[in-house]
Amino acid sequence: MSVGGFLGIVGIMFLLELPDKTMIATVVMASKARPLSVAIGAASAFVVQMALACAAGGLLTLLPSRIKELIIAVLFLAGAAYLLLAKGEKVQEEGEREAAPEHRASFARESLTAFGVIFIGEFGDLTQIQAANLVAKTHQPVLVFAASSIGLIAVTFLASYGGSLILRKVPLVLVRRFGGAVFAGLGLYTLIHLLAA
Repeated sequence: MSVGGFLGIVGIMFLLELPDKTMIATVVMASKARPLSVAIGAASAFVVQMALACAAGGLLTLLPSRIKELIIAVLFLAGAAYLLLAKGEKVQEEGEREAAPEHRASFARESLTAFGVIFIGEFGDLTQIQAANLVAKTHQPVLVFAASSIGLIAVTFLASYGGSLILRKVPLVLVRRFGGAVFAGLGLYTLIHLLAA
């Protein structure tokens, strides 16, 4: 994988997580607790989730090529549909609801709470599905894991320290539309490649 491909995965994961409910949950938790404890807990949860996703993606590589390509195309297009069709207000409400139990506690407890909220909230989430998808496409689970984790850790620290400012300045719907367009393009490209083969 080239440096550009690695950085592309970092950017894709970063953009996918920006409009997500777990990013909103991180913003809300950081407003009620120490930002550093929330960032450490949430980032740890994302890293564990990416390890699970990349392991699942490794299993996809065992499928016959045409079936794997079809699954990849469907996952890309499903991700695009989710980003383009989901209501931003609903996502924000879900994130706020997930973070609601957080209150001022010890550093360790705040970190563990953030870990739990993000770990549970991220199961089966779009970033996890796309990480598995990227492993199946590139056959490079370690690099996809590293790039995905870096992108998600960056969002976590950004959300913990400046999330409320971001949500006031950048419309959530704009981020979702951009991410949806990227995934629609990847899905269509994969389908065209599959049909041309």
